[in-house]
Amino acid sequence: MVELADGEAWAGQQHGRSRRRGFRFWLHAARPYSGPGRGDRAAGGATGGVRAAARATVRTVNHDLQLTPLTRTADLLAWAAEHGYEPVPEEALRTVLTLLELGGAPMHEGFPELSSPLLEQLLYEQLYLYVQPASEPEAYGRAVRLLVDHQRAGRRLNAKRQAKLHAEAEWQGELLCDLLRRPHLVTWPRLYTLLLRADGVDTTDAAAVSAWLEEFRELTEDQRIACFGWLEEQGLLEPVQGDEGWNRARMLSVGMATDGARLLLENRLMQRSYRNLAGLNALGLPMPGELSGDFEDFEAVVAAEALRLCGEWTVPGLPELLVTEFAELAPEPGTEEIEEYLAGTEA
Repeated sequence: MVELADGEAWAGQQHGRSRRRGFRFWLHAARPYSGPGRGDRAAGGATGGVRAAARATVRTVNHDLQLTPLTRTADLLAWAAEHGYEPVPEEALRTVLTLLELGGAPMHEGFPELSSPLLEQLLYEQLYLYVQPASEPEAYGRAVRLLVDHQRAGRRLNAKRQAKLHAEAEWQGELLCDLLRRPHLVTWPRLYTLLLRADGVDTTDAAAVSAWLEEFRELTEDQRIACFGWLEEQGLLEPVQGDEGWNRARMLSVGMATDGARLLLENRLMQRSYRNLAGLNALGLPMPGELSGDFEDFEAVVAAEALRLCGEWTVPGLPELLVTEFAELAPEPGTEEIEEYLAGTEA
């Protein structure tokens, strides 16, 4: 149960019994906001209800499409243990290897090969769009440094280049830790992951996650926005000096960032599939069914896999819920909404 600032109790039912919430949502800082809801989202083009329905329909990925990299995470961890390197969390290492390969890194014996531009793209431009680690955000920088050492051990780097990449991975890994705490850089899956964990929800339990979202939907819009601000008050996100907080501009920004991050991931999954399947066409072999029919079939499978990956990096199943059953909790603005907002600011 969450006690509101005015003493009102928000009581929820889960698995047939009430449960006490793990933190208080203080509403004294609530700001009025009239944002896009389910109907607006449905009219929002590529981010609307039609596309969300397609994601919900396709639950599994045809592995013949070769969308997601099959990384050699276990092999790299075994190599690190054998040679006495500092342990790196498996989840962080797998994420790093996956995003590097999807980002077009050259591959050698199943491992992506790093360069300064690729390292910067990963640590400074990509990871904060997708990941919300429960602990050790610095693990991503350590994972990159481990990959650098492995590349050096395979004589793919000289000592000078190894030292340079090590230094870049160290300071950009520290910068990533800061980026993950900036409220204006979050996406909806990352934001709700923070709330779920702060409220003590078992994020491995799909029913518990869905029940929490159902209860959260019962709050007023002002109360929900105050909950986002509560994360900053508790130090889970770090306020930016001069920032105006969770106003309409922030909400639009989070929605656009979420849609943009997912679209980028979908495009890279498609590109990887096309690259890997080009050989089939050259050999005159049949293509997977999703590529032999309407493009919409392939697009739907890619969209579903992108949502699955986003869930793997936050809370499993959460990103899909936020574009289907609980779309009004995570609005993604369409072109008309953005233009309307911009026109209002210029008036």
